Amino acid sequence: MGKTVPAGRDWFHEIKYDGYRLRLERDGDRVRLITKGGYDWTKRFPWIVENALKNRQKHFVIDGEAIIRVDGYFDFSALHSGKHNAEVERLAFDILALDGDHLGDSMRKAKMKRLIAGRNWRSGACPNRSALNKFALRMLSGTRS
Repeated sequence: MGKTVPAGRDWFHEIKYDGYRLRLERDGDRVRLITKGGYDWTKRFPWIVENALKNRQKHFVIDGEAIIRVDGYFDFSALHSGKHNAEVERLAFDILALDGDHLGDSMRKAKMKRLIAGRNWRSGACPNRSALNKFALRMLSGTRS
């Protein structure tokens, strides 16, 4: 194992968020949170559902992850325990559909940013690739800020 994290244009560092992958589906007044395994977790995180219903868009599907941060680090044990569900944040990775249309690569990220912008979802779009690389380098080197 090396002592430094590789950097440069040829390297891409992907963050392991250590959470639950969740697909947020809104169809009119119905909102569901579906796990990667197909389980319905809508009742587990009701605040996510409430905030999705506040959005002016009535039909969308967003791929993302539910996480908990403790001291700046992702804490799967805290998430898995279910004791901290009110502290869960939802990261949005990608918007898969909007207003009934499946979106192509070129328009998905821009539409997702507009969809979640200014909302108090305790959610965020994942940072851009450059920011992810910088974040990964900090995390891997043990630097928190």
